[in-house]
Amino acid sequence: MTSMSWGESAGVAPASTVWSGHTRGPFRPAHVLPPRPDAAVDPWLRDLWDRVLGLYPPPPGLAEIPPGVPLPSKFTLLFLQEAPSTGSEGQRVAHPGSQEPPSESKPFLAPMISNQRVTGPSHFQDVRLIEFDILGSGISFAAGDVVLIQPSNSAAHVQRFCQVLGLDPDQLFMLQPREPDVSSPTRLPQPCSMRHLVSHYLDIASVPRRSFFELLACLSLHELEREKLLEFSSAQGQEELFEYCNRPRRTILEVLCDFPHTAAAIPPDYLLDLIPAIRPRAFSIASSLLIHPSRLQILVAVVQFQTRLKEPRRGLCSSWLASLDPGQGPVRVPLWVRPGSLAFPETPDTPVIMVGPGTGVAPFRAAIQERVAQGQTGNFLFFGCRWRDQDFYWESEWQELEKRECLTLIPAFSREQPPALFSALQEQKVYVQHRLRELGSLVWELLDHQGAYFYLAGNAKSMPADVSEALMSIFQEEGGLCSPDAAAYLARLQQTRRFQTETWA
Repeated sequence: MTSMSWGESAGVAPASTVWSGHTRGPFRPAHVLPPRPDAAVDPWLRDLWDRVLGLYPPPPGLAEIPPGVPLPSKFTLLFLQEAPSTGSEGQRVAHPGSQEPPSESKPFLAPMISNQRVTGPSHFQDVRLIEFDILGSGISFAAGDVVLIQPSNSAAHVQRFCQVLGLDPDQLFMLQPREPDVSSPTRLPQPCSMRHLVSHYLDIASVPRRSFFELLACLSLHELEREKLLEFSSAQGQEELFEYCNRPRRTILEVLCDFPHTAAAIPPDYLLDLIPAIRPRAFSIASSLLIHPSRLQILVAVVQFQTRLKEPRRGLCSSWLASLDPGQGPVRVPLWVRPGSLAFPETPDTPVIMVGPGTGVAPFRAAIQERVAQGQTGNFLFFGCRWRDQDFYWESEWQELEKRECLTLIPAFSREQPPALFSALQEQKVYVQHRLRELGSLVWELLDHQGAYFYLAGNAKSMPADVSEALMSIFQEEGGLCSPDAAAYLARLQQTRRFQTETWA
């Protein structure tokens, strides 16, 4: 049995369209695999446990659980024959007027007011400006804070999961821990339906880890499928597992569809041991309460990329948010707020230099709105995008602030060089770091003579290093510093929090 037979449910693209990378990581040729430590770690762990058990043998009557036998599940699902006469299934949420601020255990179900695409129709990426109503929530935030959103699985994926596991979506159950010191997840109501569990709790759209295949192999009753699962969970099978699962970003749901006999035999008690919980996603808040009272706005880039699988890979939270349409009826999204990593100066005469390419500009919109409302005008924004008419977020808003002399905007449009130059120098696109160097004397004046704060937000791939390199060049050319002194100057800015970053993969 070859590995090719374990990928048919998701579909594989023709060989000519195979791409071995994805948008959230570096390109890696298909024949080069990352080093796998499992072959060294597994024997070391076996030797460790042999030594531990030799020094501290188990008490009489307590035998070691043999390989291939699963540990008892953490929870038991007690299925109900009929719906309870009192109470109703629902999320634990913070209600308007509550004295307790919203949190992960009690999020606020915020009404979605608008969900607007802000990139042009021909732009490759779907970016949304989404606004929520937080009236009565008790939520308060400042520029630089982030909102956490608890996403859900799509109805189609929930239905497919229940079908392959033979579950009734409407079946109610009570969740009972097996150990007295283990508590049930606060996000799950009691009683809970199988639909609610799969929709709001189980992360069936995530890429499974090796431990998933280890437990699945223990639960499998099908000889051929169990043999393959054991291979995937062994140290020797990690390269094949990487090719099957990690490289194409195959999801838990797709793996279960590839092993249908095993999936159909999974005891429901093991669902919470087998599948991790959906984690909340953090977004920079893109608005200020001083300008938009009782409102919270975010800028969301919908994640979608292609691997060798036929179906595109999609970000769970961004795709879920993009699918919600408040124009078709009430939409409520569970969310709460926490402090972010960016803190802006409170002194009114301190200039601020903000570098935010793409959706990295989101926290700086909140900061600019807040600072302008407080009468602070020393705002310098370096914004980068591809095309002026496709992904220039908040263009008219920036232009109005420029007219009022509240903002100095320095845009960088990477795809708008003159055609002759662009065709001759494909790699020399104009990015924010180039604009920084062009205005090096201004940057040095603001930082060294006016005590400005410098902020950077955006994709963590190469942009932060490029911007830091541009600053080092400015310190040397405009400040006359040697390379070691320029590096020390940059380090002092970071240590004194005058250089702050917020980047993501």
